[in-house]
This record gives sequence, C-alpha cells and structure tokens, in this order.
Amino acid sequence: MFEQLGERLDGVFRGFRSRGVLTAPMLREGLREVRRALLEADVNFHVARDFLKRVEQRAVGEDVLKSVKPGEQVVKIVHDELIDVLGGEAAAELSEATVPPTVIMLVGLQGSGKTTTAGKLALRLSRDGRRPLLVACDPYRPAAGDQLATLGESIDVPVAHEPGEKDVVAIATRAVDAARRDGRTHVLLDTAGRLQADTELMDELARLKEAIAPNEVLFVADGMTGQEAVRIAEGFNDAVGITGVVLTKMDGDARGGAALSIHGVIGVPVKFVGVGEKLEDLTVFDPKRMAGRILQMGDIVGLVEKAQQTIDLETGQRFEKKVLGGEEFDLEDFLQAMQQIQKMGPLEGLLKMIPGVKPKMLEGVEVDPKRIRHMEAIVLSMTPAERKRPDMMNGSRRARVARGSGRPVHEVNRLLKQFKEMRKTMKQMRKLAPRLAASGGGLDGLLG
Repeated sequence: MFEQLGERLDGVFRGFRSRGVLTAPMLREGLREVRRALLEADVNFHVARDFLKRVEQRAVGEDVLKSVKPGEQVVKIVHDELIDVLGGEAAAELSEATVPPTVIMLVGLQGSGKTTTAGKLALRLSRDGRRPLLVACDPYRPAAGDQLATLGESIDVPVAHEPGEKDVVAIATRAVDAARRDGRTHVLLDTAGRLQADTELMDELARLKEAIAPNEVLFVADGMTGQEAVRIAEGFNDAVGITGVVLTKMDGDARGGAALSIHGVIGVPVKFVGVGEKLEDLTVFDPKRMAGRILQMGDIVGLVEKAQQTIDLETGQRFEKKVLGGEEFDLEDFLQAMQQIQKMGPLEGLLKMIPGVKPKMLEGVEVDPKRIRHMEAIVLSMTPAERKRPDMMNGSRRARVARGSGRPVHEVNRLLKQFKEMRKTMKQMRKLAPRLAASGGGLDGLLG
C-alpha cells in the first residue's frame, strides 16, 4: 500500500533537500512531479489539484523559501496537508448508542469483503471487551449466512441467521430485539451486495436503515479498485447516507487512490483498513500515521500496537526479565521469540513500519518466511538439553541436527553463530537496565 507513491515522493523530496536555496520556480517544478505521482496512484483529479494548490500557497511564502532548511519545510507542509486530505489529525471513532446495542450496518458491492469485514470487526470489538452479535442480512447469495456463521463460530461470537427468510427488515428487527434482551453491546448487520449498485439494492438498504436507524453505516470497498471505489461510495452515500468507509485488500498492490480521495470527495472518513486475510488483519485508519507511512517516515505506533495484539503478555514479560535480568537467554526462548514474530505477519511489512527504513533499503535483505521455518526446524531437532546449553553443540551434534531438520550443516552453524551474537547484545542491554528504570521502568520506559 502506497509503496510506489512513497518512492516517487521520496525522490522529489530528496531534490528539495539537496538544494540550499529554493526558488518559486524550483518549487513548482517539484510539485508538478508530486502531482504526477498522485495521479499515477489513482488519486481523484480534483483532490490532487486542490491538495497541491494548498501546498503551493503555504510553501511559496517568504518564511519557507528563505528558511535555513526550505526543503524540510516543504516536506512538513506536504505532510500536514496529507493528513487533512486523509481526514484530519485524529482517527475517526465508531459512534456509540446512548442505550445499547450499537447497530452497525455494513453495505457495499458483492465481493468487496463485507462478510469477512463483519467478522474482523466483531473480533476487534470482542477483544475490546464488547459483546457483539453478527446478523446475516443477505438472503440472496448462496451460503452467505453459513459463511458468516462459520466466521462467528471461529471467534466465539453468536450469529443471527434465519435460513429461508427473505425479509431483511424482519431479520434485522428480530436480531436487534434479541441483542437487547441478551445484553449485547453491538449488532453488526452483514447486508446483501450486488455486482453493481442497482435501484433494487438501494431501496432495500434504505428500508432497512429507516426501520433500524443504525448508529453507523459503513461502506466496505475493495481498495484495489482505486477511484472506482470513490464513485461507488458516492452512489451509496446518495442512497443511504454512509457514515464511514472500510477499505479492504490494502495489503496487496493497491495504489492508495481510494484512501486519498474518499474523504475529499464525499466528506466521510475512512475508519478501518483490511491489511490481510486473517480476521486479526483489520486496523484503525489513522490519518496522521498513514501520512507518515506514505512519506516513508515509518509507523512505530502501528508496530507497537501489532506487537501488543499478537505477543502473549506472559511471554513478553518473561523475555523482558531475561533480557534485562540475570537469566540466560537460551534457544528455547529463541524459538518462542521466532514464533511470536511469525504471528505479527510478514517480516518485510514489519521492517517498513520502523522509522527510517525505506523499501529501497530492504532490497537484497532476506525476508523469506521459509527461512524462519527452517530455523524453527533446526531448533526443534535439538534435545531440550542442547537448547538450554547451545555451547555443547559440537560437530557430531550439529551433523545430527542437520539430518533431523533436513537442512545443511552450514545453516545450523549460521544459526548458532547468530544466536551467540544475539546473546552478546542481550548482555549489553542489561547494562542499560538502570537507565531504563530511571526512564519509567522496563521496556515501557525504553519506548517512552
């Protein structure tokens, strides 16, 4: 997501920074490149035009062009304006009902990912201590209700499903009443889609909205469709009045045009983005953090949040104790650390979230997930004693582990060498323990 756009903008900004003095003609030439980059990313023409007009008005001021670092000032202005285009400083939150349950209606075309998004959102709410109910309001697509029921079962969330019932208003009304009786906090309505936004679909959604009065109407759009998603969103907004957008499939080759255009064209915020196929892969759309990622400034907050969601608290505390305390870090701990990292997703994606790490820097870096599995196989082929005491790994033991894991001996040697270097790093970190305690205590203090 945004990788090509980020690389193009980074090239323009390097040109700005390399000049000790910026003139208005130089600035305008650079902004023309920015305009081309935005249009290539499938950003709406009017949004791109207005964005660059605001950037130029702010950047041609005397204070910017005559400042000590005019290039940095221009980057700062582009960053600030990107935040506004994406929706403002803060992430848009879901509206909550004064009296539960909060009703969220998911709308969109067939194939946009509504059903999966309903499951992802239900899981997110459950992890926040809420008690959601999923409702199958698509009586037309074969097995739509069964798919939602399967998703609900996998995350332990109940599903209201009435096979054979065609009246979606009746289905939703009964579900909301049941949710109120059962003390459910949220009701998620998975509505029917079509291959295109036809009058019949819009009329049904309008009747459903009038009868249920949902707190949120979230339009689910395939992020791969670019500006087309914005046009479709306009149609749904005119018919039923959407309150927010969820962009799916943003982990692939999506150029980002939809994310950069929707707020500017329709005026509603993007609230969530789907960044993978797993039910955990739904993140809050934060304009400030997203602008930082577009400009390749990293997203350390997103990285920490991903770690908090996937790394077991008890395991994390044990690692912290071993890193900062006096206990020896062994290969058993190393194996668990690798397994925790695998849960966080592709390593390449995690590295890109670190400030200062740009896609070009990762060219040639080995991020093949198979390598982690190979390392895991090597460690699992060792005896418990060998994992506890890696120093006992002599030549014959290494050969035996290589045979057991199906990996060559040189990979076993490489892993043990890397582990030895990591142990040295652990010992160096222990020397920082007093400073960490003074800064707030533990790893939280380090992050602070």
